[in-house]
Amino acid sequence: MKMPAVALLLFALPLQAATVSDWPLPAPGGSAQPNLSLAPDGDLVLSWIERRDGGGHRLAYGRFNKEGDWQRTRVAAEGADWFVNWADFPALQVLDDGSLWAHVLVKNGDAPYAYDVRLQASLDGGKTWKQMPAVHDDGTPTEHGFATLWPQPGGGLGIAWLDGRHTGGGGHGDHAGAGGAMTLRAAVFDGKGKQAESQLDASTCDCCQTDSARVGDTVLLAYRDRAEGEIRDIAVARFEDGRWQAPAIVHADRWMMPACPVNGPAIDARGDQAWVAWYTAAGGTPSLRLARSGDGGRHFDPPLTLLEGETVQGRVDVAADDQGVWTAWIEEAGGRQSLWLARHDHALASEAMRVKVADLAGRGRGTGFPRLKLRDGQAWLAWTEIVDGSPRLRGARVAP
Repeated sequence: MKMPAVALLLFALPLQAATVSDWPLPAPGGSAQPNLSLAPDGDLVLSWIERRDGGGHRLAYGRFNKEGDWQRTRVAAEGADWFVNWADFPALQVLDDGSLWAHVLVKNGDAPYAYDVRLQASLDGGKTWKQMPAVHDDGTPTEHGFATLWPQPGGGLGIAWLDGRHTGGGGHGDHAGAGGAMTLRAAVFDGKGKQAESQLDASTCDCCQTDSARVGDTVLLAYRDRAEGEIRDIAVARFEDGRWQAPAIVHADRWMMPACPVNGPAIDARGDQAWVAWYTAAGGTPSLRLARSGDGGRHFDPPLTLLEGETVQGRVDVAADDQGVWTAWIEEAGGRQSLWLARHDHALASEAMRVKVADLAGRGRGTGFPRLKLRDGQAWLAWTEIVDGSPRLRGARVAP
């Protein structure tokens, strides 16, 4: 499927013109919860959830090669007992050895939010898939989710997730469960199974997405922390020299939030630089912030506020390339949502571009979280829309 060159939208501040073009996606109608990753060979890998005839769901995916063609759609996993949610969705990662890994969420009890994170692995380039055990082995009917995947330094797959084994129940309510706090854990897997597991934080937000970035032998993991007094600020944990170091707060927003905002951070890195984008409503005003680290994620500069006000929905993603740092987010005004994209220089000293990518069909939670990746100096985005009560996927390419 060749991508048309016709520009659909052109809305930019008078900084630098940008062309937004339709990116036709191979997902059938009724698909939702997209995710994007970049394979080592440069393919863009799109995954999504679709309903099966007769009930249940499947995780399907397609690869968009450097020539601009979609390869044949494949199915990584399917099941009748999945937990399918607008905010907690699967990911798919291609490793340097060509193996493919994905995670899905499978119910493990009767409570609404009792489910496991289960890995699926293909060691033959996607021809066949096998189900791996749950990434956690606590056996509790509690919430486990909001996972992020990365190629582990030294080989294998790295995965981190929010783990509710201490919460004592699978219902959210005040998002604390009936017992202790949600924790953050990470593990390493290869074709033989789990090789290591660590607890990284003993108290985190219950249902905000996690995100990761790898540079060389270093992994950075961003998430929303939960500190005394219900402070919900963003933290980054760092894997270096074969071990996880103590997490550091990106910026002391001091957002006091008695429940989870379901609005996690995004992170990317290049060399010694890293960037984190996030939503906060500290001080009572919703805002979107972007912060830079010049020392590999150990410390972060004071953040840049990209946008503030009641229109800010957050649901951010961020990616960096030679041209700068790209940030995507959702706004809502007058009952209508829109998807936006901005590009800044690496130092965040200047904004080169801000463009409205699309007016979204649908509103509220149904539109989910847009996903962003960069290739060939261009931004590629995928998101969910709701048309006549049914979801569908849309994509766009933004060229400066």
